[in-house]
Amino acid sequence: MEHLPLRKKITIMVAVLASMLFAALNQTIIGTAMPKIVSDLGGMPYFSWIFTIYMLASSVTAILVGKLSDMYGRKPFILLGLGMFIIATFLCGTATSIFMLILYRGFQGLAGGMIFSTAFASIGDLFSPRERGRWQGLMGAVFGLASVFGPTLGGYIVDHFAWKWIFWIFLPVGFVAFILIMRLFPSVPRQAHGKIDYFGSVFLAATIIPLLLAFSWAGNQFAWGSVQVLGLFALSVISLIAFLVAEQKVENPVLPLHLFKNSVFTISNVIGLLIGMAMFGAIMYMPFFIQGVIGTSATTTGFIMMSMMLSMVASSTIVGQLITRTGKYKKLAILGLTTMGFGIFSLTTLTSASTNMDAILRLIIIGLGLGCSFPIFTITIQNAVPYKHLGVATSSVQLFRQLGGTIGVSIMGAIMNIIMSSNMKSSAQAVSGGATGGSVEKLSDPKLLMDPEQLQAIKSQFPQDQLELFVKVVEMMRTALSDALSGAFMFGAIMMVVAVGLVLFLKEVRLKTSNQEDDEEEETPMPMEKHVHATK
Repeated sequence: MEHLPLRKKITIMVAVLASMLFAALNQTIIGTAMPKIVSDLGGMPYFSWIFTIYMLASSVTAILVGKLSDMYGRKPFILLGLGMFIIATFLCGTATSIFMLILYRGFQGLAGGMIFSTAFASIGDLFSPRERGRWQGLMGAVFGLASVFGPTLGGYIVDHFAWKWIFWIFLPVGFVAFILIMRLFPSVPRQAHGKIDYFGSVFLAATIIPLLLAFSWAGNQFAWGSVQVLGLFALSVISLIAFLVAEQKVENPVLPLHLFKNSVFTISNVIGLLIGMAMFGAIMYMPFFIQGVIGTSATTTGFIMMSMMLSMVASSTIVGQLITRTGKYKKLAILGLTTMGFGIFSLTTLTSASTNMDAILRLIIIGLGLGCSFPIFTITIQNAVPYKHLGVATSSVQLFRQLGGTIGVSIMGAIMNIIMSSNMKSSAQAVSGGATGGSVEKLSDPKLLMDPEQLQAIKSQFPQDQLELFVKVVEMMRTALSDALSGAFMFGAIMMVVAVGLVLFLKEVRLKTSNQEDDEEEETPMPMEKHVHATK
């Protein structure tokens, strides 16, 4: 498709971006609507599955469809993904029980994995590695915009309309994207390279799903050392061994293991995993600080978190343009990861005396670094592998980033809980004397800091002469939560230090100016004194 006129390429990319925006908005809009949905449908113990099932389904299909799209072309899978997503999204709005919603969200996840996998790979079909920078930057901007407007719009819809409209409001965008891609996206005939690797696909899914479940449940539903969590880890290890054995015996593996012999592919994916750990950790736990420590309302917290996403959109777009113009990326990667690491480290300096503006400034720094590094490692991987493996290589980026996010959030949560438990025990001993009716014990749960109404109800139960004690206990809780979150953020900062160290070993391979270049071309370092133009 590289030979298509530029105007048609741009039109196709508009349709692809619309598809991604449709899927990303439906992924982010549901967060702020969950309390209303659960109050209507019930099933509070199962509400986390609404997120978990989507994550599991999308992670598995992304890597599997990446390989299939290499064999049979992108168009059938992006259309199938859009069609399934439209149907599943409509059905989500018709759910009458929490279990129906979980089932429909699972279908959404399967379709979402198809859309994201083929959308990122389609950039590689339409543009040479040298040209992909600006489009990868725009892809990052789409995710940023969805993260900014999705939760805000979701909150507005559930406040003024029925919650089902969070799913239905963007259906027209999906229909338009489907029609545009069906009419404009070229059908590229491809000859299937051998049989589909069914055994490898099953073992890969059996590796990913238990691993993600183990990290999602550890420290929440079950203890880290519980039979359930350890059993899931064991199942994942056994499945991984079976997968590695199976992949060495098939002619057309679902995830070619020889790709990991390519240093650029391996290092880029490991860095992507580390970025996912730090990025999702900051996104998940920074609202705890803003609401629980500073005492900001949930609505205002959403606007504060926008600062990170908006700065990410800006830097992602600019860096994409710079990569396309210069053909260089290593210095930008170092700059982006260093900036992001500094921003996450700066979160550890926040205290209970910090203000919303202190949080905003640090989030802007993180967003600038994230936007600078986000598009780079997809480009490095696409540029380093043979074109015939473009789809599976691109989907590996999503897989490792998702794994990083799940692992990072779980580990940071464990760190936070350990520090919080220790601090709260010390604080309770310091203030327990003189309290009546177990009033201090009622303040032992730091989640109360995120629920002002319940906190006020507990305050009303304190005798008038003990209100000073109430204030003291709440302040100790805020300090304990602040210290616990600082420990979690320090872990994210350390991951960024490791990422910066890894990027120093990343070869700066010249960005090809055509997809028609020899697929088996050896990695050649980019001369620093001048640009090297590819030959066709």
